Amino acid sequence: MANSNEVSSLSVKSMVDKIISSIEKDREKEIISRRFGLYDRKETLEQIGEMLGITRERVRQLEKIIITQLANSKQKQFTDNIANFDKLVLPILKERGNLIRVSTLAQEICDNATKVDNSRVAFLAKLSPQLELIEEDDLYYSFIYIKETCNEKDIKSNINSIINKIKEIDEPQTADQLVKLIKGQNKLQVASLASVSKSLTSLNGVWGLVKWPSVNPKNIRDKIYVVLKKNGKHMHFNEIAETIRKSDFKRNNVTTQAIHNELIKDKRFVLIGRGLYALKEWGYKKGTVSDIIVEILKEASKPLHKDEIVKKVLENRYVKETTVILNLQGKPQFKRVAKATYELTEK
Repeated sequence: MANSNEVSSLSVKSMVDKIISSIEKDREKEIISRRFGLYDRKETLEQIGEMLGITRERVRQLEKIIITQLANSKQKQFTDNIANFDKLVLPILKERGNLIRVSTLAQEICDNATKVDNSRVAFLAKLSPQLELIEEDDLYYSFIYIKETCNEKDIKSNINSIINKIKEIDEPQTADQLVKLIKGQNKLQVASLASVSKSLTSLNGVWGLVKWPSVNPKNIRDKIYVVLKKNGKHMHFNEIAETIRKSDFKRNNVTTQAIHNELIKDKRFVLIGRGLYALKEWGYKKGTVSDIIVEILKEASKPLHKDEIVKKVLENRYVKETTVILNLQGKPQFKRVAKATYELTEK
């Protein structure tokens, strides 16, 4: 539970319980509880109507009437709890630019927040005279903002500006980088805006389009790529597997063998030593040590001293110097043309 002020110890559930208990009729309590998912999953108008033996339209009418009555209620049971809720959440919203995604707020003020906690937070926000609740749709997650500070139109306009900037740059951006692009916002405010959009997501503090594997890896290969990219240098496949298992990725409980199989198959990854893998985009080339020597001699178009060959191979492979020398001396595609100097057998 959050501890930002003296009311933080009050649970969201207890606030909801007291407000629901202020509703006189049991049928009306059922409608609100089920419609908002305050104790279980949310139910549709049809489901509630069938359960109560009334029409879908009648459920909708009653819901609207009850919410209006609660919002205008002067009962101490109601006003005290809404005031406590406002006192708890307003500082959190102000810190984030006066708006916040419902699920994020629930995580801030509830222990191990669940979907039911999300529903309770949304319900309390809907009843608060200081807050505005925007329901989830195809483009945005459900979010809350302070009425006197902004409006829905401007919020969505700012979100779309972030989306367009990221699309224009065409690569993930940190919140600090976005602050430089979106004027009048700080890091927390930008992150709060971005989190509301279903077009954006973040990973390791970096924001990007939800369709980009670099911020939204969905399969093992993409998760491997993200791990290597973040590490910035080669890793052993065992280390990669362990990093994924300890990560916040969805379905992160994968086997080491599965990781190794994907490393072998995907062209983005290059084996550069015994069990060591790096990203191809870092300049590494696929192939055995002898393949690398062939490429080096082809590019040189002249015989090279073994020391120079060894140096160039070790830029691409984490192997022992003796391994390179043994390949030069033992492979038929290389021939010595002078002391410790080699060229390709067939130019």
